[in-house]
Amino acid sequence: MMESSLLADLITELPNAVRLQRLVHTLREHFNCGAVGLLRLDGDSLRPLAAVGLVHEALGRRFVIAQHPRLAAIMADREPTWFEPDSRLPDPYDGLLDAHVGEPLPVHDCMGVSLYVEGQLWGALTLDALHAGTFDSNARRDLQRYALMIEAAVRVTRLEQENRSLRLARSDVQTAALVTEESEILGHSQAIHQLLSELEVVADSELPVLLLGETGVGKELFARHLHRLSRRRNKPLIQVNCAALPESLAESELFGHVKGAFSGATSDRPGRFDAANGGTLLLDEVGELPLSVQAKLLRTLQNGEIQRLGADKPLHVDVRIIAATNRHLPDSIRDGLFRADLYHRLSVYPVPIPPLRERGNDVLMLAGHFLELNRARLGLRSMRLSPAAERAMLAYGWPGNVRELEHVISRAALKLLSRGASRTQILTLEPDLLDLDNAVRRPGASELLQAQDTPMPAACSMREAVETCQRQSIQQALELCADNWASAARLLDLDPSNLHKLARRLRLK
Repeated sequence: MMESSLLADLITELPNAVRLQRLVHTLREHFNCGAVGLLRLDGDSLRPLAAVGLVHEALGRRFVIAQHPRLAAIMADREPTWFEPDSRLPDPYDGLLDAHVGEPLPVHDCMGVSLYVEGQLWGALTLDALHAGTFDSNARRDLQRYALMIEAAVRVTRLEQENRSLRLARSDVQTAALVTEESEILGHSQAIHQLLSELEVVADSELPVLLLGETGVGKELFARHLHRLSRRRNKPLIQVNCAALPESLAESELFGHVKGAFSGATSDRPGRFDAANGGTLLLDEVGELPLSVQAKLLRTLQNGEIQRLGADKPLHVDVRIIAATNRHLPDSIRDGLFRADLYHRLSVYPVPIPPLRERGNDVLMLAGHFLELNRARLGLRSMRLSPAAERAMLAYGWPGNVRELEHVISRAALKLLSRGASRTQILTLEPDLLDLDNAVRRPGASELLQAQDTPMPAACSMREAVETCQRQSIQQALELCADNWASAARLLDLDPSNLHKLARRLRLK
């Protein structure tokens, strides 16, 4: 039965994400276990590509193999590896199985197998259960038998990714980056998918790009991603924080100077444009540049030439500009702080970076990433979010965006330890540790929390009023959770199976 399902998915034209997700679902049903994870090798770490049965934040984790002895054992052997239920080796998924919503429990049965594609180690498949004895000798034999079919599914996915990359990049770009370099950018929301698709298209051009977004959204990260996708990816990416440039030195820092140009200039010194020649120059916080430097930058954008401070002759440079700002530059133009002509040159292709509050369930994935970083840094066995903490994070507005989220997780982990928590236990972060300001709510969250207070038309029967309220609550929860039903169930404090039944009764499915 399972062989036919796997074979059907192999020969059916499916999106890669759908194919891999169906693969892990099929495996969980066949082995009747709690969770299945498909992880790809990325440097010295394993990162989940598809998973079922794990809390959503687990998808954002990066498991450094050397820090997880079970994963190291799986990766070191071509044959399936099974761990005794009483094994003292900590499981990377301790406390992260979604099937248990009360106190976090350790995994009691675990097996996995390393996966190879074209003779090269590609990643691993892991299967976990809360009940000892789930994986008997027959299950281990089945995993060995199915390993080749699992590798075939991975190979099909990889070939389709490479073909897509070749079509996108044509003959100019080294396309491996399109497949392997996305690991830094975490998110499955529609906003992030749309943004990455847009960056793929604009990367192959030579147009200046203006990244717009609030403080903490990760503009530098997306600039680096854009550079890696471009035909300049093998040339330098030089970053300049314009806000940190003293006005007296800004021109010299960007364009360089010659000996004797000013007091203390004892030798010729190239600038950042020289360092970025052939590559990309990222002008972070470009709205902070002094007006005098803005004029010279405009000239460089117009004719591709720079003139070092104190020099008589200009120099030709080949540099692509990516600018980033958290300011609304038209306001700066109105206030006389930014040149309108420079703004139009820089904003040939403006790219807004969505704030975290508009990225739905991505907040949990990013939280998982920071949880794993802090777990490793603090030497903890396992650290997770409670369901209440997940709801609080989904409802919060995140004015400081991803940077604020990182600080919230780090601070909460330290608080937990300061209260005497044991490093050898599965630690749970509760809402009180997060210190989130209840006044700063995500748009739509207050409506969700107040949905039951919404008055119904007087003509409604009691049943109609209840169903209307339930329907609104489910729809708003799904919107907040980017259509992830498991996370919506946690937000509504419902069992996932009951939520699905209720949605079907209300004709939402």
